Amino acid sequence: MDKNTITGFVLIALIFIGFGWYNQPSEEQLAEAAKKDSIAQVQTEKAEKEKAAAIEKQEKKLAEQKADSSALFFSALSGEAKDIVLKNGKLELTISTKGGTVTKAVVKNFTDIEGNNDVTLFQGADQELKFFLEGKEQNIYSSQLFFTPTQQTDSSVVLTAEAAEGKALEIAYNLGKTYMLHAQIRVKGMQNNFSPTCKTMGLEWHELCKQQEKGFTFENQHSRLTWHEVEGDTDYLNETSEKVDEPIEEAIDWVAFKNQFFSAVIISKDNFKEGALVSSVPQKKGSGYLKDYMARMTTAFDPTGAKPSEFEFYYGPNDFRLLQSVQEESTFGKDLEMEQLVYLGWPLFRYINRWFTLYVFDWLTHMGIPMGIVIILITLILKAITYPMVRKSYMSSAKMRVLRPKLEEATKKYDKPEDAMKKQQEMMMMYSRYGVSPMSGCLPMLIQMPIWIAMFNFVPNAIQLRGQSFLWIDDLSTYDPIIEWNTNIWLIGDHISLTCILFCAANILYSWFTMQQQRDQMVGQQAEQMKMMQWMMFLMPVMFFFMFNDYSAGLNFYYFISLFFSAAIMFALRKTTDDEKLLAKLEKKYKENEANPNRKPSGLYGRLEEMQRKQQEMEQQRQELRKKRLGQQK
Repeated sequence: MDKNTITGFVLIALIFIGFGWYNQPSEEQLAEAAKKDSIAQVQTEKAEKEKAAAIEKQEKKLAEQKADSSALFFSALSGEAKDIVLKNGKLELTISTKGGTVTKAVVKNFTDIEGNNDVTLFQGADQELKFFLEGKEQNIYSSQLFFTPTQQTDSSVVLTAEAAEGKALEIAYNLGKTYMLHAQIRVKGMQNNFSPTCKTMGLEWHELCKQQEKGFTFENQHSRLTWHEVEGDTDYLNETSEKVDEPIEEAIDWVAFKNQFFSAVIISKDNFKEGALVSSVPQKKGSGYLKDYMARMTTAFDPTGAKPSEFEFYYGPNDFRLLQSVQEESTFGKDLEMEQLVYLGWPLFRYINRWFTLYVFDWLTHMGIPMGIVIILITLILKAITYPMVRKSYMSSAKMRVLRPKLEEATKKYDKPEDAMKKQQEMMMMYSRYGVSPMSGCLPMLIQMPIWIAMFNFVPNAIQLRGQSFLWIDDLSTYDPIIEWNTNIWLIGDHISLTCILFCAANILYSWFTMQQQRDQMVGQQAEQMKMMQWMMFLMPVMFFFMFNDYSAGLNFYYFISLFFSAAIMFALRKTTDDEKLLAKLEKKYKENEANPNRKPSGLYGRLEEMQRKQQEMEQQRQELRKKRLGQQK
């Protein structure tokens, strides 16, 4: 492996480091970015003032309406708020008669951060949904109205806000068998209260997204406001920066307030119109919240009441297969693609996870195997698949190793710095004659890098790892501290993760084997340059520690197992390779090539020779042109 190959290896590693670093901003960076972004800060303050002014105006108008006995919904503007509970075996929802919307969502059979048997996504003031209708004389706000429940069962209810002269606003809820809540909103006898051009209904949805996992930083990185375009793909707001009233230019099917393992989603049958405004504001560590989400949207509305405005709500886990089945439970007949709430990475890595990792993971988990063993088995399967290519790459490096004495002898006359190109060409020529490809030594890294990055996206989003213990690890979905303290230390945080230490140790071991292999095959100054690069190879695992200390134990455990087996395979190949027999095969190949003088060089040397030939032709043409010009001047 030459200097350029090592440089390429280091650059690939730096790209991977940069990818991980990009996904892990520190709290200090977030705070500093917020301070520096004065424009965003001004926008936020302006939005807060406008919101406060709107609330004040709305409250003033509500007071005026209550005092006005002629108000359209005068009888529904006062009353006593009562809670109505809809539930099944998986979900329990509390709906308040004040406003007529869900005020509490409890996902059953998932242990929360405090050890309770169920997870509360939100309750009380943490979440609020408002519907808005623009009338001819009076606007209607659902949040101001008190509804009367009728036709109530364990899974359904009809809420009615009575208006004057037999007019009413009605909201009907029906809870499905799993995590889907269907809703219909319609008006009765109110056609004359709306202008002929009134065809839309406004919605404002707000939620303070609760911290549900132990690792605040890691969970925050995987919590984002996401939406699905009607004629496109999913998109989301950046999870690390503050975004206020960001417009969505396209019509959308749904909006999701997502944290790492659970989501609250609102779906519109008739789509949400273009121009929806969405906001996401990261919260501070220790507040108990991850993000402050907000969405302002409009959808279709029929003022005659003949056709209801229909919505579906999903309150549940971010499970890929479950989210696929949600589309079957939906009554809207749309291609919702809600499984994309489980982020599987960029297109190449998503393809690996979607069509390989998920199927293997499902197969192993359905066998009832502990999750730690599942990670080990997935690692072994991946190693078995890539082993033939890894072995081929290793044998190429071994060939370069046994040829090293011959290369040193053949190139010792090119020790001067200005002869570096000639020395490289001589080495390439010898490699070609012996049938050796020096570039194939980089193949294992090129093969494993997409797999490593694919698993970097898969493991943190696998809800099956949540709460699963293995050996000393209490929860594979979050970090496994061996030491914790109260204060936050720059780059480290407030703990040290054992699996992160093991991962870094395995990385050092693997780097040592790699350097030994590279050193044995390098010639002359290359070997000296390799000594200078050793410190960088050992520095990388140290950098990984600061990057991955906050990451999930499952991800660190996978990298530890993967690197450990990579080092073990390298060690086994080295012990089982007979250098004398290998050199004899190369000598035989050399003689066969020598006996065929008309053989064209192949591989890298062939390309280098062709480039050299073209350069010589160009140089010859320049010299002839120069002589011709000199002749014309004379």
